[in-house]
Amino acid sequence: MINYLSKKTILLTTLVCCLILNALAQDTIYYLNNSNPQSSWKIKAAVDVRADSVNIYKAGYNTDDWVGAIVPGTVFASYVADGLEKDPNFGDNIYKVDKKKYDRDFWYRTEFSIPSSFTKRVIWLNFKGINRKADIFLNGKKLGSLDGFMQRGRYDITNLINKNAPNVLAVLVYWPHTPLVNYASPTYIPSASWDWMPYVPGLNMGITDDVFLNTTGGLTLDDPWIRTDLPTNARADLSLEMKIKNSSGNFEQGVLSGTINPGNIQFSEKVFVGANGSADIKIDKKRFPELAINSPELWWPNGYGDPNLYTCNLSLKVGDAVSDQKEIKFGIKKYTYDTVGHVLHVYVNGIKVFLKGGNWGMSEYMLRCRGNEYDTKVLFHKEMNFNIIRNWIGSTTDEAFYDACDKYGIMVWDDFWLNSIPNLPDDINSFNTNAVEKIKRFRNHPSIAIWCGDNEGTPMAPLNGWLKEDISAFDGNDRYYQPNSHAGNLTGSGPWTNSDPRWYFSRFPNGFGGNPGWGLRSEIGTAVFINFDSFKKFMPEDKWWPRNEMWNLHFFGPSAGNAGPDLYDDAIAKRYGKATGIEDYCRKAQLLNIETNKAMYEGWEDNIWEDASGIMTWMSQSAYPSLVWQTYDYYYDLTGAYWGAKKACEPLHIQWNPVNNSIKVINTTRFDEQGLTAKADVYNSDGSLVPQYSQSKIVDAPANTATNCFTLDFAQERENLALNKPAFASSTASGEPALVTDGKPGSRWASNQSDNEWIYVDLGQEQIVNGVKLNWEEAFGRSFKIQVSDDAKSWRDVYETEDGHTGIQQITFDEEKARYVRMFGLQRGSGWGYSLWDFEVYGGQPKSNGLSDVHFIKLKLTDKTGKLVSDNFYWRGNKRTDFTALNSLPKVDLKTSWFVKHQDGKYFIDVRVINPASTAAAAFAVRVQAVKASTGEQILPAVMSDNYFSLMKGESKDLKIEFDEKVLGNDKVKVLVQPYNNP
Repeated sequence: MINYLSKKTILLTTLVCCLILNALAQDTIYYLNNSNPQSSWKIKAAVDVRADSVNIYKAGYNTDDWVGAIVPGTVFASYVADGLEKDPNFGDNIYKVDKKKYDRDFWYRTEFSIPSSFTKRVIWLNFKGINRKADIFLNGKKLGSLDGFMQRGRYDITNLINKNAPNVLAVLVYWPHTPLVNYASPTYIPSASWDWMPYVPGLNMGITDDVFLNTTGGLTLDDPWIRTDLPTNARADLSLEMKIKNSSGNFEQGVLSGTINPGNIQFSEKVFVGANGSADIKIDKKRFPELAINSPELWWPNGYGDPNLYTCNLSLKVGDAVSDQKEIKFGIKKYTYDTVGHVLHVYVNGIKVFLKGGNWGMSEYMLRCRGNEYDTKVLFHKEMNFNIIRNWIGSTTDEAFYDACDKYGIMVWDDFWLNSIPNLPDDINSFNTNAVEKIKRFRNHPSIAIWCGDNEGTPMAPLNGWLKEDISAFDGNDRYYQPNSHAGNLTGSGPWTNSDPRWYFSRFPNGFGGNPGWGLRSEIGTAVFINFDSFKKFMPEDKWWPRNEMWNLHFFGPSAGNAGPDLYDDAIAKRYGKATGIEDYCRKAQLLNIETNKAMYEGWEDNIWEDASGIMTWMSQSAYPSLVWQTYDYYYDLTGAYWGAKKACEPLHIQWNPVNNSIKVINTTRFDEQGLTAKADVYNSDGSLVPQYSQSKIVDAPANTATNCFTLDFAQERENLALNKPAFASSTASGEPALVTDGKPGSRWASNQSDNEWIYVDLGQEQIVNGVKLNWEEAFGRSFKIQVSDDAKSWRDVYETEDGHTGIQQITFDEEKARYVRMFGLQRGSGWGYSLWDFEVYGGQPKSNGLSDVHFIKLKLTDKTGKLVSDNFYWRGNKRTDFTALNSLPKVDLKTSWFVKHQDGKYFIDVRVINPASTAAAAFAVRVQAVKASTGEQILPAVMSDNYFSLMKGESKDLKIEFDEKVLGNDKVKVLVQPYNNP
């Protein structure tokens, strides 16, 4: 995040947002957020105010010993911004905070005057969110209480305010209490710590959303709800429902008018409301045929079309005076769903959408993400070609998040506040009230695609039934309700560790819970280590290297065991060579990040609609300076994970399957593409073309499909090491064990009719092995392991599945040195034993066939005019997972030029990088950064078109960088270009 320790930055950002909102409100809304200089909030622990609690309601009360508060914000974040706590992002500072100081109740207090423009009949005080409970007092009188962080408060203060003197607003905010999960829900459950963020002192208690005054007449508009239906995509039927309330003691008659744009669609209707009563209003095409819109501008998810938005301005008049008014942004769309094949499919406007996205744990661990920063975060998701974000456990509650998702065409999988543990909230009625509030507040947002009840569990009775009814009553079942985030037509969640790219293409990359297969995976991820530029911002220098407990406190260690940091470490050392220091570690980590994250999405895309319907990485955004689970990091540096995901998720995309070497074109758009040319070239590490591997084909890519183009000929790897080698089994009911290695398809071995049976092959000597082929007879293994050994006594698991089936199963795994390879049956798939026609083992010493130890696959996809529409780049080893030869690449002297343009508050940089034809080698994984010329500090956040690209001899790359002028300040721009060749 950007300079969160600066209260000035927070206030200015919030002030800009409030000025915009105030301008839209045209003097009917007056914000009491602390960005308003007339409303200076202070906080103090309730226990320290007790003796003087009567006087705090008096104007002019001395608050010099109180702490300046951020509203909206939290108690702890206010202390941090006031400089009363050390930077909680740095080192282990947050772990040293005295929690008792914040884990208690606090008073908030401010004084304000009523704007002179507030001349209407009623003045309202509004709260949009307080965590977790609060009592609210104005000028010494209790207005009421709020219970739950989504509950809104709206109080008629007309007869309580002083119009000519300061008014005192005091709010007693109650600490959420522990345990948080699920007892304290609805609240920000991760605040009590998770395996990606620390415990936040105070559990993010505070006034966490806007506080404002507004003024109306006696009639007011309550939660207008716009619904859209599409009989066809050429016509939209709109309807509008709302409640009109009368706060006066008299019968009131008014006129409700509305204007919808684009289109200047207008409607008007008389309304009648009894004294202190309400009236339910519904407006639709039956009485207003103009609400049947021909040729509507539809809202589409990113990659499928433009996310067009409409605006509805409502005005409620009593006589000639406007009593109340509201502006609603909405999108014309229709969600539908099916679960064919026990896989959830999402359709938007009749088009089946392949879901590509990520999970948000929180927007920021101390709730310091506000306003335009949501635009930045969601924009990065759009730039990654994502189309969905999962709001995990509903931990993001700001309207600005949904606004940004609407704007950029990012669908939202929206959770409620329950996590797997089978216990109910302490107050289920409060939970349900808040659930209804959430639905009402956000239902007009076209981005919401799925409501979800529970993270990795099903809500306990009665909540599951209540949530279904809430969604039916208050969202009209316009969106799908998914009770459990990893079961019921889903393929589970996880794993969350680094895997070889081939694993994501292998049948099946199973998760935990749910059905086997690719399907729709709500969570899957890997550890993602950051660049050194960010690492040194929060890590004390004496803890940089080697790995130590301070890394663990930023979740690279046992505290994030699900991320498998040890596996990640091993993968870097094995694939790229043991790091020599932290900078080398960060550099190599980005290559691993690119490989894994690209393969994760491409593995699912390789199986689009043939089981796979979508994938969401854990996680796509960083709430804390962490070393795991992110695409861009906490400071907005775009890691290798970002670039791997961005490349894989291109709407029109060419890719390589590392298991079977097929080249496919993935078209996740709603438009057919014809006459495309798919081309593959293979280069050695010196940048020279190896022509015998080049292939090209003209293909058509129908909408929403994967089209197979051709297969690269790397067949030399498939040497069967088991051919004619001796085999041994735990039992034999038919045939002999040696029949599985005789190379004859008609001979087989079968075990006794029991589960725990095995058969192994003796390769005769230690060999490198990396896969097996099992050809099962009808007596197959439902669940089994592949194991290896050096002595046929101690066995190491290299593969395990519960998805065995008759026929051929091709299995790949990381390279292992072993003499013996065993199939160990865990559970039979029939009433017989285990029976195999063939048991082949693959590996051996690789043959180069003219390829350098590490070589490159370069893919291009062009249209009929020759225009490049997709490209892709992979590195491949003769030893498959050994890329250490990259460390011996000769240095290259790249030629770089850039042009800077400053316009409309932004900087735009056009960069060209050339690898001269005379160079000694390919320029590998070239990293480009825009930095401040005086300090070399990265300019962040910045949107970039490409990075970590590779250039063969004579090739060039053009890329664009864009950032806001405020992040540069008065400095100048410099562009740094660094290939992996030049560490």
